[in-house]
Amino acid sequence: MLKSKKIIIGICGSIAAYKAAFLVRLLVKEGAEVRVIMTSSAKQFITPLTLATLSKNEVLSEFTANAEQGVWNNHVALGLWADLILVAPASAHTLARFSQGICNDLLTAVYLSARCPIMLAPAMDLDMYLHPSTQANLQKLRDYGNIIIDAASGELASGLSGVGRMAEPEDILQKLKHYFLPDLPLKQKRVLLTAGPTQEAIDPVRFISNASSGKMGYALAHTLTEYGATVYLISGPTHLTMENDKVTLISVRSAQEMFEAAEQYFETCDIAIFAAAVSDYTPVKKHTKKIKKSTEDLHLELSKTPDIAKSLSTRKGKHQFTVGFALETHDEEKNANKKIREKNLDMIVLNSLNDQGAGFGYDTNKVKVILAHSAEIKTFPLKSKQEVAKDIVQLIIDNYHA
Repeated sequence: MLKSKKIIIGICGSIAAYKAAFLVRLLVKEGAEVRVIMTSSAKQFITPLTLATLSKNEVLSEFTANAEQGVWNNHVALGLWADLILVAPASAHTLARFSQGICNDLLTAVYLSARCPIMLAPAMDLDMYLHPSTQANLQKLRDYGNIIIDAASGELASGLSGVGRMAEPEDILQKLKHYFLPDLPLKQKRVLLTAGPTQEAIDPVRFISNASSGKMGYALAHTLTEYGATVYLISGPTHLTMENDKVTLISVRSAQEMFEAAEQYFETCDIAIFAAAVSDYTPVKKHTKKIKKSTEDLHLELSKTPDIAKSLSTRKGKHQFTVGFALETHDEEKNANKKIREKNLDMIVLNSLNDQGAGFGYDTNKVKVILAHSAEIKTFPLKSKQEVAKDIVQLIIDNYHA
């Protein structure tokens, strides 16, 4: 999708400039034609020779290519040549110049001359990024129609930790790919997705739960947005973070809280994916104070939690497609087929704990997918959960309204 695309990479003075080398390499590998424009301060962090070698094009920085011969770098022509301009890293100084229309170098001249889309990937220290003037400049640039690739959180060059890191080259590449996709198959589709475990409180410090990490659900959330979907991710407690502006994260703890949140979003969703490992039972009595070890035995009375997938999927509309998950230890296909019928699902993803590297906690998964309308079973080998997510989403696309 990036083959033959003409992309200008602008590089500003930032320690993150080293990432531009990886980004240029990725774009060239995808078949894009890349031209690099550097600010003078960017040369203090990475050499033009490195970028020229990777891009296979001369790196530009000055208006004049050869003053004695009257050769100049035509900023207007460059602005017209590009299918997209990406400034990464974009420093606070350059963002301010862009927002104010201050034209004092080749990069700003090309920016002001461009008729193509412009993406900006800010990189700076925490306090600079959060300063009201920087945030005002970013908002103004958004209002101009520029696409802002939000800075990520992590360790910064100053030694502080927080937001301000330039997005990783691989993430930026994905955003470019998404931009150039001519017709995203899930564009304007709303997806309800449950993920992670639930916790059923016994007392303020103890609970009933399971070993679900939420990795599969979060991988699905990212993949769905790559195909254009807007995702409402209802997640039980997990250490995972979600930094994706097309995903609305709703954090819950108990099965009842997850049910209430899912019910709120279900009516307006087009696709519902029930990937959470919901606790089947919850204590009837939830103690408000920590239970002390006062007897040899402790007896807990448990009651069933809501069956979220069944409750919602059995009242789905004609426009809705529902997907369930089944984690089994025996009679896997028999139990999964029973669930797909009883819960009125269109598709079910089957995990077996008997498969090495599959199930809770792993970064890999091995699944079978059963389709309700044909009873067909699709079997996939062990893959990373990111790759499994792509397989699942592609099956949803292929069978939605099939």
